[in-house]
Amino acid sequence: MTLSTSANLLAQLDQYINGVWVQGEGGMITTQSASDSAVVLASGNAASADQIDQAFQAAEAARKSWAATPMAARGAILVKAAAYLQENSASFGEQLSAEEGKTKAEGVGEVLRAAQILTYYAAEAERAAGTVYQSPRAGEQIMVTHKPLGVVGVITPFNFPIAIPAWKIAPALVFGNTVVFKPASLVPLLAVRLVEALAHAGLPAGVLNLVIGPGSLGDAIMEHEHLDALSFTGSTGVGRRLCAAGAARGIPVQAEMGGKNASVVLADADLDLASEQVLFGAFRSTGQKCTATSRLILDESIAEEFLAKLTGRLDSWVTGDPLDPSVHMGPLVDAKAAVSVRAGVDKAIAEGATVAYSGKAPNGGSFMAPTILELPAGQAGRANTAWREEFFAPVLSVVRVNGTEEAFEAAEDSQFGLSLALFTRDLSVALAAQQTLDVGILHVNSESAGADPHVPFGGAKASGYGPKEQGAAAREFYTHTTTVYLRG
Repeated sequence: MTLSTSANLLAQLDQYINGVWVQGEGGMITTQSASDSAVVLASGNAASADQIDQAFQAAEAARKSWAATPMAARGAILVKAAAYLQENSASFGEQLSAEEGKTKAEGVGEVLRAAQILTYYAAEAERAAGTVYQSPRAGEQIMVTHKPLGVVGVITPFNFPIAIPAWKIAPALVFGNTVVFKPASLVPLLAVRLVEALAHAGLPAGVLNLVIGPGSLGDAIMEHEHLDALSFTGSTGVGRRLCAAGAARGIPVQAEMGGKNASVVLADADLDLASEQVLFGAFRSTGQKCTATSRLILDESIAEEFLAKLTGRLDSWVTGDPLDPSVHMGPLVDAKAAVSVRAGVDKAIAEGATVAYSGKAPNGGSFMAPTILELPAGQAGRANTAWREEFFAPVLSVVRVNGTEEAFEAAEDSQFGLSLALFTRDLSVALAAQQTLDVGILHVNSESAGADPHVPFGGAKASGYGPKEQGAAAREFYTHTTTVYLRG
């Protein structure tokens, strides 16, 4: 399947099953420009229940031969697919930007990140494959080996339409699993591009199958008899439901879920650095990151100075067409998301929040200006909707505190525990944060968003379930161990 490199031309959305691009047999699906819903980027038909079954049958049929393929050969396919993404990063990044709404620079960067992830996991063939332990018995050796799980389901969200699929699919494939992949139906184009890259690289038929359609397809994936494991990124509500279904079937589930991430700026912080990094964490990608900063905790002694620096930076922050190189922030993914966020902001104001800053943005549709809400001090502010609920938007909610202890208490006051950014010059405070704050990712003097492929990624509390993603942690999910007692 070939998609036009011009993002505003109609393209056909197909399914990829058993090595062949085929039309869906379900209802009509379309994807629109995030900036202008009148611009249809692609259309086709969703996968049907029968096609979900066909995808699983293909993955099951390919499972044994793919697991028997040397890891070096599996990795070589990932390397070739990475090169394909790199060669086409400009056009693919433009399509990502048009469809999802992040700026073109971010879109191209995400395509290149996907290529980096593929390359990283390709090198698993050169890393340790297992462990040898001493035996308490003479003449015996104990080995722990890793084997693929089988057929893995992968369900991904809209906000990183190629990077998140890459960091799930690449380790699944290199460790010898076959995959049935369902991307978010709002943004299927880059999922198609990733599968296209792997197909171009020579991935055998049945090893990776793409099924595009509504969220209900996720239930069909979860319920299929050939499913051996599921990796999911999305909302906490859906993630918990899938985890419960997996537990009922005895199927391992890896779930990366919601976040309500805090940035904590203490009295001794470098305020120029902190204001820059908080701006990036809160407003890049239009706040549509699970690791985005959405709560800001300021020591009272520096609150006014910090907010003046932050809003001064925002005064030159341009919101508009994400394909315009002068723009810093594009639209939300669609108008429905914008309506939901505006309703959440109105509710927060009704509960006592005040608008401390509202930037400029094009009127209507899916655009939303960067917004800062100041919440009342103490428990009243921390009971506010804006403190508790994930807006997934360029909305930053501020509370003021007195001292480090109160700042840490406020930071911990959330059901989520994905990422946190701490701004301080005091090493002892940074070490105390590492020991006491229950988050999966802690940034000291840098923005809350960001992940590298060689280190674990994932959250605590309601933000994550099961083994973490990326780095060596990926092997812990995509394989199981066999302990071998070997005596000659």
